[in-house]
Amino acid sequence: MISATMPLIRLRHIAALSLFVLTLFGADGGKTHHLLYVASPGIRNYTEWGGVGVLVFDIDHGYKLVKRFPTWQYQPGQKVENVKGFAASAATGKMYVSNINRMMALDIVTGRKLWEKTYEGGCDRMALSPDGKTMYLPQLEGPAWHVVNAETGDVIATVETRSGSHNTIWAPDGSRVYLAGLKSPILRIADPKTNTIAGTVGPFAAGIRPFTVNGSDTLVFVNVNELLGFEVGDVRTGKKLYRVEVQGFKYGPVARHGCPSHGIAMTPDEKEIWVVDGPNNAVHVFDATVMPPRQGQTIQLKEFPGWISFSMDGKYAYVSTGDIIDAATKRIVATLKDETGHLVQSEKLLDLEIAGGRVVRAGNQFGVGLKVQ
Repeated sequence: MISATMPLIRLRHIAALSLFVLTLFGADGGKTHHLLYVASPGIRNYTEWGGVGVLVFDIDHGYKLVKRFPTWQYQPGQKVENVKGFAASAATGKMYVSNINRMMALDIVTGRKLWEKTYEGGCDRMALSPDGKTMYLPQLEGPAWHVVNAETGDVIATVETRSGSHNTIWAPDGSRVYLAGLKSPILRIADPKTNTIAGTVGPFAAGIRPFTVNGSDTLVFVNVNELLGFEVGDVRTGKKLYRVEVQGFKYGPVARHGCPSHGIAMTPDEKEIWVVDGPNNAVHVFDATVMPPRQGQTIQLKEFPGWISFSMDGKYAYVSTGDIIDAATKRIVATLKDETGHLVQSEKLLDLEIAGGRVVRAGNQFGVGLKVQ
């Protein structure tokens, strides 16, 4: 049934979209706009938490929804495909959305689709080189990563690990690519100059799930199966350093992922590690200025968390529950909602800065440290 208020909602939304387009293309004198882009369905194929597409929220105006870019179209009754990865480049102005079978490239500002391709073995959570020209695209829990020309989508090389290819982080300085397979306790490190494995870290206690790295490429922080907490590895020696277990909270069943802590992020200034707690619907904050990191404050959530990252300036933590947390006060300050006021949840989101129709900066779907020593 269509609500009697829907026409009014649509008119208001059309007006907001018109203003959005005008301001991004410079009608406001080149003011910088801080935006949060959210790919949906970003939790499995659950369309009730955002529908299908890329939703754009205005960070400077209370995370108000200002635009929805279309991605894949589905017929009634047709099975919707899970979004698996989301990446963007300020250098090229392009963003990329992958689902379990295929990937598309879109213009960040206009949302215009540039190309779409399917890949052998499917797609998972990818990473872009700092210049935006090359991508490491994991197969869907398969044996290898595709090395992709990000301009055309063509595969130019393959890096085989036989580890259940899953999560990918390209080091901010471009020197290495971290390859995590959920079927292996060892984190592989690829050399993007040769597209070969140049190093490893681990073994960790179990298969690697979400992970993050510091800005100097010296430490990795990994979630692993069966652990409420995380482990720390030394990139230089390749050894595991610490196992950090969340204290004071019980391990229990989880809604998704089969992993109690499926989400970890480092603040850009590298002072804190935030780790999600699925069994207890919470986020725990650890002091990362000491090693091993020391547990501190806990933030309670209303929904199950399965991912966490940070805004580029470090002011906000973005949780997959749709909660926006002030990183300084540790308080929830906003919750993402769609055009009709329904909750938006996604594990695939990142922030961008746009001024005068040009992308100035692009965030990262992983909460990586940005302090370079």
